Amino acid sequence: MEMINATGRRKTAVARVYLKEGSGKIIVNGKDYKEYFPTLLLQHIVEQPFLEIEDAKGKYDVKVNMIGGGPKGQAEALRLGISRALVKINEEWRLPLKQKGYLTRDPRVVERKKYGRKKARKQFQFSKR
Repeated sequence: MEMINATGRRKTAVARVYLKEGSGKIIVNGKDYKEYFPTLLLQHIVEQPFLEIEDAKGKYDVKVNMIGGGPKGQAEALRLGISRALVKINEEWRLPLKQKGYLTRDPRVVERKKYGRKKARKQFQFSKR
């Protein structure tokens, strides 16, 4: 099997995912994903596509180039990238992944700061007199 690649994005994080047959290792920027994402919650987010599809569990090696964003955004970008790559391998896996929401790119990003304000929406204290 050749290498399958896909891209996952979330906030400002971008994950370029390369999937090939192997033993189930997930390498993120040269480190094991458990070392790269030290908290159990983020590790679980990364594993979710494989937990949903039992046939794919432990069959594919994942290599990821990750840039931008914070830990949570990176984990969710990686989840989206893995899900997209799995769908390229087998189209039948699309429905269960889609139902869980793993194939939907979350469009929410930080709102920009406006001029004349302290933050995006916070205004200076109003004084009537």
